[in-house]
Amino acid sequence: MSPNPVLAELVRNNWVENRHRGAFCVVDSDGNIIGEAGDINRRIFPRSAIKSMQALALFKSGAIEKFTLNQTDIAIACASHHGEPAHIKAVQSLLAKIGCNQNDLQCGAHAPTNRQARNKLFANGQKPGAIHNNCSGKHAGMLAVARALGENLALGENLALGEKLAPGENLAPGEKLAPGENLEGYWLAEHGVQKLVKSSIEELLGEKLSTDYCGTDGCSIPTFAAPLKSFAHGFARMASGHGYDSKTVNAVASIFAAVTTNPFLIGGTGVFDSEVMEVFAGDLVCKIGAQGVFCGALLKSGFGFALKCDDGNMEAAQTMMAAILLEYADPDPAQKRFLISQLQQVQKNWRNFEVAIMRSVALAD
Repeated sequence: MSPNPVLAELVRNNWVENRHRGAFCVVDSDGNIIGEAGDINRRIFPRSAIKSMQALALFKSGAIEKFTLNQTDIAIACASHHGEPAHIKAVQSLLAKIGCNQNDLQCGAHAPTNRQARNKLFANGQKPGAIHNNCSGKHAGMLAVARALGENLALGENLALGEKLAPGENLAPGEKLAPGENLEGYWLAEHGVQKLVKSSIEELLGEKLSTDYCGTDGCSIPTFAAPLKSFAHGFARMASGHGYDSKTVNAVASIFAAVTTNPFLIGGTGVFDSEVMEVFAGDLVCKIGAQGVFCGALLKSGFGFALKCDDGNMEAAQTMMAAILLEYADPDPAQKRFLISQLQQVQKNWRNFEVAIMRSVALAD
């Protein structure tokens, strides 16, 4: 099998230091390939690039109606936010609506990705919490799903990890935990929340996800690998509504509207996802995932796309994504200027010297 093509490279002074290979696919809602490079049938883990697919569970569970969730709530559930004040406020608001707080989040804690937010947190003598995790919005959304479903837990509070609660153990016959009474376990594959998330993704992709290709994401929820082309086709179907019932069409439209109306919430200051969706003004859904993945859709054309940088380099993936959009998004002059600005990313050292450039191979000729 031939290796995937080089789509980006890092140049230090006048020498190519690193070459980054990858694959991408742009398709329409019928699955016709508009553009491609590399092995588009290879399975990839989409990671956070499909948060807008996972958010369908908010609608399937009835959480949207039960808690009167708005566009801000939906957007932050689709975000990989950088921990700026507006992001934290949005997560707190969503948690408050469903009667939870950050102690219920099981995504793990890390410092805000945004440097200013991180420095301010430490300057105030505070420690990072789960709410600062860039997946805290998604987890707050999943807690909303758990509340709406009234799910019992696969794990009890006093049980060892992996130990099952026997039917009726410690409960009177027919007794169930009150909805959300104990939310621990919502991130586990066997829990009703993750089962609904999985089935939601399957509906949008139009194919089953196999437990033979399942891993654990950075925020602890399951992530399923599927062919790169499948994710591109899924987003094309989401953009067009092709093959879905009316409820799913309306739900997807609401998710995409929330994301495109609130691009800042999806990433933050200086984040490619936020900036590119801002400049495309409602016509683009674009989301990065860990290890060099991008997925999304061009809403007017109905095209879906998926990209994977082989070595997982996020800056290389961003450069690749800019080149793909420049080629296939039919950008207007302002959009074109922005995308061209992203084809070359200057890298600086700790003394603020410009020392290298990550660039699209299209600029290497």
